[in-house]
Amino acid sequence: MELIQKFIGEINGIVWGVPMLVMILGVGIFLNFGLKFMPLFNISRAFKLMWGGRKESENGDGEIPPFQALMTAMSATVGTGNIAGVATAVFIGGPGALFWMWMTALLGMATKYAEAVLAVKYRETDENGSFVGGPMYYIKNGMGQKWAWLGTLFAFFGTFACFGIGNGVQINSIAQVLQSSFSFSPLIVGIVVMVMAGAVLIGGIKRIGAFAGALVPFMALAYVGCGLVILAANAGDIGSALTLVFKEAFTPTSAEGGFAGATVWMAVRFGVARGIFSNEAGLGSAPIAHASAHTDDPVRQGMIAMLGTFIDTLLICTITGLVIIISGQWTSGESGAALTSAAFNQVLPGIGGYLVSVSLAVFAFTTIVGWSVYGERCAIYLFGSKAVMPFRIIFVLALPIGATMSLDFVWLLSDTLNAMMAIPNLIALAVLSPVVFKLTKAYFTAPEDKEEDGVSVES
Repeated sequence: MELIQKFIGEINGIVWGVPMLVMILGVGIFLNFGLKFMPLFNISRAFKLMWGGRKESENGDGEIPPFQALMTAMSATVGTGNIAGVATAVFIGGPGALFWMWMTALLGMATKYAEAVLAVKYRETDENGSFVGGPMYYIKNGMGQKWAWLGTLFAFFGTFACFGIGNGVQINSIAQVLQSSFSFSPLIVGIVVMVMAGAVLIGGIKRIGAFAGALVPFMALAYVGCGLVILAANAGDIGSALTLVFKEAFTPTSAEGGFAGATVWMAVRFGVARGIFSNEAGLGSAPIAHASAHTDDPVRQGMIAMLGTFIDTLLICTITGLVIIISGQWTSGESGAALTSAAFNQVLPGIGGYLVSVSLAVFAFTTIVGWSVYGERCAIYLFGSKAVMPFRIIFVLALPIGATMSLDFVWLLSDTLNAMMAIPNLIALAVLSPVVFKLTKAYFTAPEDKEEDGVSVES
């Protein structure tokens, strides 16, 4: 195992090196300029479209309402990255890592928008009449057959990555936090979650969409609400925490207490890596869910999709990061979910730790459900519809195994597979960007007013 971990660690150092960070941030900057920063100026419009997309549109095709497509995507993104991932980034990179998470999100809104636009534009229907899409389809249908191998590469990495980011990391985090808070056996937790996940997954995308549409908004609002109450009670410390974030994003962080110190590069690397892990902008996963949306307009779904990055990182991750910094626990030597739990317990004695434990367990469970969709669609692309049931069986059976594995190894494997997924997707986004720009320009320059999913929006 040590040999395997060392080998994967070496690959991780390569794929998460300077070229990858340049690709992620570079594609985000390029798309923002090409879109004239449209995502940043249309957040309120996107929320109107999201609210209007709670029911299926009378026009267009698809399987689930646009709102449920967003919630399915968010069920996969709002997970341990918002609790353990933020804490790990701050623990290794210092408070400055939070700044680079913000930058990843601001740029990533355009990336997520472009992914969803292309997913709807180039989606297909399979032999069962289900709508399928994502990077593998917009690579094949948008870039041409000579590039189809790149789509196959994405599907291959996506099939295996779902067992890391969407399975092993999530169930391991659930098991560890429930063991530390309530002394539950990791194996028993793994078996219980396996049964619960299997009951949801067997119903396919429609049941998953309904499940996500009901649970995700509730859990996100509950966590954000509690976080805002904590920050309001410590409002006097927010200014100094933000100053620390901006200062240490560009200067080395000194060693203090249990914190070993961090270079600017560590802040950038782990801020970007954990930001991508959390909001998945550029990873190519979310467009797989958005391709199922019942819509006739790729741009409309793209604007709804970009809210996933806004809510995930700029709201939920920010709350987690600020509570950790305000509490001072980031210098304690704790990491991951344990650090977030200690921070919440510091500012909300007695119940803060339990709040984090329950939130992480619910967040992680929805991520397991959401990522099962991504892995299943990648498997279908590679092997056809016959792969659906075998994939679901293997996916749920892997949960008890992930619950008992080493957390360090699971995180390392997930980080590596994430990067391997991102490379084909980022190439496709750059190559197909003229399509995104053309569709966006046509949408915003149309002379007539649009009735968009029941919401009147002027062009």
